[in-house]
Amino acid sequence: MRVFVVRVKWWYVFAVLLLAFVSLVPQVREPLIVAVTARGRLVPIYKVKTSANRVAISFDATWGTELTDEILDILKSHGITTTFFLAGYWVDKHPDYVVKIAAAGHEIGNHSYSHPHMNTLNEQGIGYELQKNNDLIQDLTGQRTTLFRPPFGEYNNQVISVASALGYHTIQWSVDSLDWKNLTSNQIYDRVMDQIEPGSIVLFHNAAPGTPGAIRRLIPDLLAKGYEIVPISSLLHKGDYYIDHAGTQHPGKGGR
Repeated sequence: MRVFVVRVKWWYVFAVLLLAFVSLVPQVREPLIVAVTARGRLVPIYKVKTSANRVAISFDATWGTELTDEILDILKSHGITTTFFLAGYWVDKHPDYVVKIAAAGHEIGNHSYSHPHMNTLNEQGIGYELQKNNDLIQDLTGQRTTLFRPPFGEYNNQVISVASALGYHTIQWSVDSLDWKNLTSNQIYDRVMDQIEPGSIVLFHNAAPGTPGAIRRLIPDLLAKGYEIVPISSLLHKGDYYIDHAGTQHPGKGGR
């Protein structure tokens, strides 16, 4: 019996193995700019430095839909579009509301899939949380998420680095309405009006009892003060920018 030996060039074998490896690696987006403090700590965006009289209000959705229609109706009545950060398990439970929010023109942000303490996860776990939720949202709406709000507001360098590598701006807030503490509508209103300024990002929740009444007053009063209320991505600087140690995004050369 004859044995045939096939001689294969080493570079051909290397190329085949490389292509096989690349096919197993998930596609990532272009990394975004992140802030690095003097001590090497990364920080997300809390607010935006701007000369324009613009603010962003946002809603985190992690449980319930009972108040969501009322919130959407209030926003629609003023022609306002905002940003909704959706947790993936909420998306699984309420796909009809995900479609409804997107159809109303609102921006959808990524709030992770299972709402974990992100600081406890490794890189693979962080990437899984973001990618799984993005895939759900994109399948329902056609929107690819580009903003990430960490659950509980918790983050570390690894969380921000992985999010950036996946093409996300990590977003916090500069004004916490504290609606999640079940404040009254008047208390929420007073708290936000006392703190808001150009470039602010305000945190609300879609299921907090006092939120609909608060925004029913807040929105017309902010508009009367000359504020423009926009989704978070419309508030952010494009092109060159930098983020200072406090999490304020500033325009750089070419920014606006």
